[in-house]
Amino acid sequence: MQIRNIIHTACVAAIPVMIYACKGDFLDIQPTDKIAQEVVLTDSMVFEAYVVNRYIGARLQDKEGDGTDPGFGRGFEYSMWSSITDESIYNNDDNTWLIQRGLLAPENLGMAGTIWPRSYRSIRECNIALNGLADITMSDERKKRLKGELQFIRAFRYHDLIRNYGGVVLMGEKVAQLSDNLQDDSFFQRATLKESIDYAVAQLDEAAANLPTDNDGNWPLGRATKGAALALKARLLLYAASPLYNTGSWSDAANAAQAVIGMNKYSLYQGGYDRMFLSADHQEVIFARLYTRNANHVHLEIANGPNGYGGWGGNLPLQNLVDDYEMSNGKPITDPTSGYDAANPYANRDPRFYATILYNGASYRGSTVETFTPGGKDSKDGPDNWNTSKTGYYLKKFMNDAYPLQNPWGNAGFQPWIYIRYAEVLLNYAEAANEAFGPEAVPAGATLSARAALNLVRARSGVNMPALAAGTSQAQLREAVRYERRVELAFEEHRYYDVRRWKIADVTENEPALGVIITKSGANFSYTSKIALEGRHFENQHYWLPIPRAEILASSNKLQQNDDY
Repeated sequence: MQIRNIIHTACVAAIPVMIYACKGDFLDIQPTDKIAQEVVLTDSMVFEAYVVNRYIGARLQDKEGDGTDPGFGRGFEYSMWSSITDESIYNNDDNTWLIQRGLLAPENLGMAGTIWPRSYRSIRECNIALNGLADITMSDERKKRLKGELQFIRAFRYHDLIRNYGGVVLMGEKVAQLSDNLQDDSFFQRATLKESIDYAVAQLDEAAANLPTDNDGNWPLGRATKGAALALKARLLLYAASPLYNTGSWSDAANAAQAVIGMNKYSLYQGGYDRMFLSADHQEVIFARLYTRNANHVHLEIANGPNGYGGWGGNLPLQNLVDDYEMSNGKPITDPTSGYDAANPYANRDPRFYATILYNGASYRGSTVETFTPGGKDSKDGPDNWNTSKTGYYLKKFMNDAYPLQNPWGNAGFQPWIYIRYAEVLLNYAEAANEAFGPEAVPAGATLSARAALNLVRARSGVNMPALAAGTSQAQLREAVRYERRVELAFEEHRYYDVRRWKIADVTENEPALGVIITKSGANFSYTSKIALEGRHFENQHYWLPIPRAEILASSNKLQQNDDY
């Protein structure tokens, strides 16, 4: 890892609060746009502002954020994380195609190249605050809550490192300085995968003990809570038990998810699957990033909308995903008894399909989507045809049709990005409990069987998919969980990690990136499959990202690279 990223010898970004820690007489000038470290670590209000700003990170790459800095993951940026999976492709590349094509290299990670440096930068920033917390003048209760937030944020960064690289460098409470002996191998020694997960889980346990169950007026939505810490712990333990990791137990993962369920605080949103993502003010949200009119970011509607409406057609759903949506009777379209009609392929599908994907014939903004040729306004025959979908579909999920699509600047893009929600916790529990105890058992201390938890997600108002019946086998429920995660959590940054931890990415990521050509003749349509992006490819080393070459070189090659890179 580059010393400037873990050690961060220059200045630590903290919008609007920043730490100035440059060394050397020729740099010993107090800047006017930054607050000195000694002020951050002595003024309680500035210190808390510094902690709050740790929920976002530095912008390290072009098109990360638009008018604001990135948080965790790729939420609400131009190319979403979905576009390096079999969910979508990004229309204008944005450094995603090389990942889809299996061309990842330590010298070029495309849009995935900032996870390592940004995570360690954030970890160091959290350590600065944790080391200075004891000297801040404020109540013990407030210190406890701020400590919990810092532990949560730091653990979230480790969670991102672990799920992308495997075993990582554990910095503990260290805040390294220029004067430190950088020949110390502890700066570059990667822990095992189990040690890394154990450390992050322990941090989340401590965070949960320090954090409140509920936010209040002084602790608004968007800041960590006990439930957020426990839910992230449940996710990590689910990963740990999965085939790729194979370092934990399914029963531990089930128990961790049950701890969130047992809080009796969260519930599935019943106001419509499509509306769930427009607000964070409901009980399904466990942890989210909020945006306001004073925090501009990517305007989703124009960034992803159809070209016929003036949209840029950004993250384009693949036919691979479309074909996986069940019929409304719960049967896959490959089942000859499902009622699927290839001449009318979008009829009677899982309701989440209609809330997630814009397809030919979909009602949209007072009109109808037309991806057909010749003449369809959202096809290459329409206006702004350089933004025409390469797949024949556009993204609907997360979009607020009440916001303007054209000229939206400052008047759109205020919906939240939900990092963790209760449906994920239920699906985490269903998967882990099924693997540990089978479909029907209700473990000690729990209230649900694996099948019952999964059926809650399928039965939510507005989805109402048929329940899985009693007698479902463990193998059948395993496949049902994978289906639910595929469609319920689509575009929410889970698919990339799911297919890897299940060790099926060598299959799913080697499938061609498919789209559809829709031809209109009179009142009839014909549908022909096409390749939307040539050369999609995955090899075994791609189960983990490579550590950037610059980080390896900066460690004098002491930092161990992942295998086969």
